[in-house]
Amino acid sequence: MRVLVVDDERRLARSLKLGLEAEGFAVDVAHDGTDGLWLARENAYAAIVLDLMLPGINGYQVCATLRAEEIWTPILMLTAKDGEWDQVEGLDTGADDYLTKPFSFPVLVARLRAVARRGERERPTALELGDLVIDTAAHRVRRGEDEIPLTAREFSVLAFLARHRGDVVSKRQILDAVWDGDFEGDPNIVEVYVRHLRNKVDRPYDRAAIETVRGAGYRLASDGG
Repeated sequence: MRVLVVDDERRLARSLKLGLEAEGFAVDVAHDGTDGLWLARENAYAAIVLDLMLPGINGYQVCATLRAEEIWTPILMLTAKDGEWDQVEGLDTGADDYLTKPFSFPVLVARLRAVARRGERERPTALELGDLVIDTAAHRVRRGEDEIPLTAREFSVLAFLARHRGDVVSKRQILDAVWDGDFEGDPNIVEVYVRHLRNKVDRPYDRAAIETVRGAGYRLASDGG
């Protein structure tokens, strides 16, 4: 499995290269966004590990450019920032997953294998699930002709479910993606937001798009319910 690591911290990039090679990956390395973008365009990778803060072209711009060019290589974004909006912006520009520095190497390997298994899938900014349309760039949601007002957090939860439509996602995955990675509050907060979403995007339209999978998490129907 060939992967690309783009990180300007040379010691970290070298450690990742050596560690991933020990795990059986073939690894190319770039230390700035310009070189990373060129390599990603020129080569076929199973996945890309992309740092957010890069000289020249930052990780957001690299990711957004690749998606605009319809290059759908799975991207695991690394960020030293722990703010939820940095994570949301990374996902909205087309990243598949993210890790906040410092991170556990075994977790990085597991996340990297997971995004690589999912393979190349289109990630347009407007996610269409039947008559449910989620525009991640404009932060707007529609059911048919009706625009549905959501809070920022509600939108982020719905967008995360939509990116993984048809798949079961756990409360922990939602918390990691939408809240800060070190969130230590009650994980049942996810249930509260799912209930809010059902009351706004499902029940008024006699739909049941957001399914609870007992003991596992939640799944958003691919057809919007």
